Amino acid sequence: MFRKLTAIEPVSLEDWAEEKLHTYAEEVVLYRDIPENDEEVIRRIGDSDAVLVSYTTRIGRNVIEACPQIRYIGMCCSLYSEESANVDIACARERGIRVLGIRDYGDRGVVEFVLSELVRFLHGFDRPMLYDIPTEITGLKAGIIGLGVSGTMIAEALQFMGAEVSYFSRTRKPEKEAAGFAYRPLKELLAESQVVFACLNKNVILLHKEEFDALGKRKLLFNTSIGPAHEVEALAEWLDHEGGYFICDTAGALGDTEGILKDHPNVICAGVSAGRTRQAFGLLSKKVLDNIETCLRGMEE
Repeated sequence: MFRKLTAIEPVSLEDWAEEKLHTYAEEVVLYRDIPENDEEVIRRIGDSDAVLVSYTTRIGRNVIEACPQIRYIGMCCSLYSEESANVDIACARERGIRVLGIRDYGDRGVVEFVLSELVRFLHGFDRPMLYDIPTEITGLKAGIIGLGVSGTMIAEALQFMGAEVSYFSRTRKPEKEAAGFAYRPLKELLAESQVVFACLNKNVILLHKEEFDALGKRKLLFNTSIGPAHEVEALAEWLDHEGGYFICDTAGALGDTEGILKDHPNVICAGVSAGRTRQAFGLLSKKVLDNIETCLRGMEE
């Protein structure tokens, strides 16, 4: 059991999971707002030996070194790679701190979001109609960039609806090709697809000016990643000159820190995370608690 467990910000646990935290620590502190700076993060952690954090706050080296009692950091958000994490995992490892994150808890909501927006564009339901007459997904040429969990789920949903699905990833996926997804080099995929879905890890930028030139006119480009998969200036030029549309759920996925695109007529940004659903919160809660139990078991061995 931990001595003190602190959630330094809202971590999206359901009520039952918050109650369960009290079985893992002698003292549990849950903060309901986001800390303004590192000094506040350090103050909140204090003498805690277990810390929970979501995606909105970074726990860097200076925070870790200022809080020597930490034994465990639980990321209540997606951990795709050490490089993209909002926790300095390398520093934590140096100090013997266990860091565990979660994955694949909000993907179904993302699939529903992209299918909803796609149908609206194809039929002209509350969106500019992509072609002259309403068009079904059947026969649509869809390209997936990044065939991980969410990319595969989108590909399977599109295939079920009758789309012709191609994919690009840095490594070939023979088992996916056997399931009917054709591999294409990136520029070829962009040129031949009518709709493209970028499903990449955070901080992976693959779409530059050359790629947008290959993408061409009157296409739909979806980004389901946590961060941008594109250079913002290159996307802006494509939107202005090629008549395409860019669709994402959050401002982070748009990556528009300078305010270049947020009001562009060809940008659809929902402003909310499509993966934050009732079901996703339940799955997130279970995975966060499973990680705590994994850590505690490891400490007992």
